[in-house]
Amino acid sequence: MAYSEKHVPGIFHNRAERYQYETFVRYKHAGKYTAVSWKEMQNRVIKTGLGLISLGCEPRDMIGIFSENCWEWIVADLAALSIGCTDVPIYATNSGAEAAYIINDSGTKVLFVSDKEHLDKILSVRKRLDSLTKIVTFEKIEGAPEDVMGLDELMALGEAFADRDAFERRLNAIDPEDLATLIYTSGTTGQPKGVMLTHANFVANLMQSYASHPIIGHDDEALSFLPWSHSLGRTVSLYLMIHIGAVISLAESFSTVLENMQETRPTLMVSVPRLFEKIHAGILAKADKAPPLKKKLFEWALGVADRAVDYVVQRKAMPGVLKAQYDIADALVFKKLREALGLDRIRIFISGGGPLSTDIDRFFNGIGIPVHNGYGLTETSPVTNVNRFDVFAFGSVGPALPDTQVRIADDGEILIKGPQVMKGYYNKPDDTKAAFTHDGWFMTGDIGRMDERGCLYITDRKKDIIVTAGGKNIAPQNIENTLVADLYIEQAVVIGEGRKYLSALIVPNFKELGEYAKKQGISFNTNEDLVRKPEIVAFYEAKIRDLMKDYARVEQIRKFTLLGREFSIDTGELTPTLKIKRKVVNENYKEAIEAMYKDDRD
Repeated sequence: MAYSEKHVPGIFHNRAERYQYETFVRYKHAGKYTAVSWKEMQNRVIKTGLGLISLGCEPRDMIGIFSENCWEWIVADLAALSIGCTDVPIYATNSGAEAAYIINDSGTKVLFVSDKEHLDKILSVRKRLDSLTKIVTFEKIEGAPEDVMGLDELMALGEAFADRDAFERRLNAIDPEDLATLIYTSGTTGQPKGVMLTHANFVANLMQSYASHPIIGHDDEALSFLPWSHSLGRTVSLYLMIHIGAVISLAESFSTVLENMQETRPTLMVSVPRLFEKIHAGILAKADKAPPLKKKLFEWALGVADRAVDYVVQRKAMPGVLKAQYDIADALVFKKLREALGLDRIRIFISGGGPLSTDIDRFFNGIGIPVHNGYGLTETSPVTNVNRFDVFAFGSVGPALPDTQVRIADDGEILIKGPQVMKGYYNKPDDTKAAFTHDGWFMTGDIGRMDERGCLYITDRKKDIIVTAGGKNIAPQNIENTLVADLYIEQAVVIGEGRKYLSALIVPNFKELGEYAKKQGISFNTNEDLVRKPEIVAFYEAKIRDLMKDYARVEQIRKFTLLGREFSIDTGELTPTLKIKRKVVNENYKEAIEAMYKDDRD
């Protein structure tokens, strides 16, 4: 090994030397996937790194990346890290004002942006950005201001740079405890904070993740779609893939993931629960419209899968009769499903970034798609726990990774210690101090419990716990997971803080609901019109009553409001990783919420 593997750029350059002209990354161009070799990417990283040095970038300077996932993102990231700088990723969906906050808070010196749209966002706030000296665009943009240059120009600067050994010297001088990145928390409450992650944090976490699933390796092909501005996407679907030397195919966007799965047929994927919910709803909808015989076969196969899945996830032998039934169900139904989805080669599908419904988890594992639910936070690089082939429990996020300690505090809060835990929040010593106990445990803000095998169960966010007017503590996420597992419910937010009972904001699955309405002869013009129809309200009333039947009386949804549109990132109701911002939802739908409690006040 030519370089130290105690930092990510060292791992990358060693793999590039080993795999040379094999494919490293594939991206969609002109309707086809285009391959870039390890050697070509390494050359681009070196030229970009030397270009940054020629611009005056010193070790520990902040380099921003404001872009969606693309091969240029990887180049900018690895170039910055290779020359000892700290990179500051900004979600592609952020506004100019949000990007300005991060640039100013971090003191970003050079900023990479992907295209004209992102450049325009920055130019709209340019006068406020005192630390920024240069903007580098991935696309060539005509008529840009003087302080803007293209990536090709930056690489040309690097190629012409006189001190060719500067890159090597910087790379060899990296200290594992140096700051690798500032990842700004998505801010479900308050202003985002810059989480300081070192090279040692990243390397520890990717090695821990590898140790939990040692079957992965150089022969694997990953489809990456989680934003690399997010710690889960960065550590597991980028850096871990670099470590094992896997091919990384880039999904074009969240909306094209299903199409991209069919095109690339990945063996590894990392996702948030939203994708599983969408695939699950799509499969059920298709089965519902199938001819009677096919529908009956599908329902029989699902029944077999539900009885067999606990053996499947533990890789234990099934009883003879069940094994025979499962093999038939697999040959007639599951194998065809996996092929249709492009998941016929999938070996591991990691779910993280939020709670996955147990019903949906059982469904995928039952049909032969190994979904392993995990847990972590930006502050823990992010992974602390994940289900494995040898230790697996539905409803849990699995056992702790190697060298990771998990403890449950007296009030139920999950506490973490391990080499992946952040250095602190950038320029926020008080917030950093408040995030740790007096004896050094990181306080996650999540509530949980552990079973006898060490599998961790997340019961809720500490801040999300609803305390009703009667003083009852209720975890809304469990109820929301039950609701969104239904074919006709796309999103749900449970309300009830300080109230006498629980209510919910429900976003229907408009595609399925529209088809149901047509079958019932219910005419409508828009989604807003549809959700106000008395027959539709009655349909959901019966459905919610049935879904809530196993919940305690205090956890029942007494009233609900159907919404005419989905929660979205654009309206500020979702974070870039598709988590609900409860505060924003409560504000945006204040009138609808108050209307559900009108009788409560009268």
